[in-house]
Amino acid sequence: MGGATIKTLRSRLTLTILAVLLFTVALISGFSNVYINRTFENYIAREEREQSESIVADIESRYNALAGGWSEDFLHTLGMYSLYDGYIISVADARGNVLWSAENHDMTQCGRIMADIAARMAGINGGGFETRDYALMVGQQKVGSVAVTSYGPFFYTENDYRFIKTLNAATLIIALLAAALAVGAGSLLARRIAQPVARTAAIAAQIARGNYNERFDEAPDTRELNDLAIAVNQLAASLAEQENLRKRLTADAAHELRTPLTAVGSHLEAMIEGIWEATPERLRSCHEEVRRLGLLVQDLQELAKFDSDNLKLTKTEIDLAELVRAVCRNFEAEAAKKNIALSVCAGAGFVSADKDRMNQVVTNLVSNAVKYTPANGHISVVAAASAGAGLIEVSDDGIGIAADELPFVFERFYRTDKSRNRKTGGAGVGLTIAKSIVEAHGGTIDVHSQVDAGSRFTVTLPR
Repeated sequence: MGGATIKTLRSRLTLTILAVLLFTVALISGFSNVYINRTFENYIAREEREQSESIVADIESRYNALAGGWSEDFLHTLGMYSLYDGYIISVADARGNVLWSAENHDMTQCGRIMADIAARMAGINGGGFETRDYALMVGQQKVGSVAVTSYGPFFYTENDYRFIKTLNAATLIIALLAAALAVGAGSLLARRIAQPVARTAAIAAQIARGNYNERFDEAPDTRELNDLAIAVNQLAASLAEQENLRKRLTADAAHELRTPLTAVGSHLEAMIEGIWEATPERLRSCHEEVRRLGLLVQDLQELAKFDSDNLKLTKTEIDLAELVRAVCRNFEAEAAKKNIALSVCAGAGFVSADKDRMNQVVTNLVSNAVKYTPANGHISVVAAASAGAGLIEVSDDGIGIAADELPFVFERFYRTDKSRNRKTGGAGVGLTIAKSIVEAHGGTIDVHSQVDAGSRFTVTLPR
């Protein structure tokens, strides 16, 4: 195929399932990570604003109205605590004079803390240090102001940074574990799907080689694969049956041809060598065997016509009652010789069918009934029609057919009485031809029988 690499179904399924599962895991993990980080960032930004407002509220609450200002120790303590938390404050009085500033108090410490925060937040939010000014109010009077400098729009403290790193690591580990489980589950699922398909291919290859005994021993637990296994088993069984039929057809055809040919050959040889005199009786006997050969060939040609779908039906509106009465009249004399009661019960009923072909079907059924019904027996022929179908039923109280032989009565060359020959039982293709004609009309033919109790053949035709 042009040098293209043909991948196995299992490898294709494995790769496809893994790709889907890994993509799903990556999508969920990525979305979860972004959502958690975004939520945490909003939380930190909100905490930063609240912390700044808390610093302002603390300074306002410690204002000494009598002294007209704040205790320097308080401002120093508050400022240093705030500095360690990442907030650089500068407090001024109402006239703008700086009372305390973290940068003026310890520039080195401020620089170190600001550098640590900047390094920690590098690549996280792309922000920088921002200063926000707040008025210090006591009642309705402004008593000063405070400038709060912090990293914006938010920043992580050392504990915050460790938490978010741990959270991201945990998310990554969970994603990797999920991916590993996805790989295992995908491989197992692909294997379970591919194995029955591979088994099907192996069985099909064996069938193609003529080994029709291969079967699925255990049905897959997936409905579609189970249906496939059942179909393959049925195919193998059907092909095995067809192969047996083909072999039997060959053997039966050879037997049917060999018997008259042997008789004709032996008679002619005896007459040529002078052992027998070529009397008219012996010549008529040879002619009779040749005629039987011609009938057999005609039957085989008829079957070939049905098998090749070349049968052309000339359909007209025919009356089933008229059809069965005409056929039964042709057998009245033969039935009378055996003292067989031949009764017809038929009401007018029209169907669209080929009259000559259906005549052939009814003739075959009535002929068989007369042939295999003993003296003083009874044959009943019924014709009827309903809104959707026409029906012909031929019943007798003859020798009947064994239950194990019923499935084969419509097969070519099949004879329920193995002892009879063409003189008594024909070639064994009459019912085969009858079934082909009925099915060509879109109808069905069925048989119900019991040994020594008789048989009933039922033909159903669509109207």
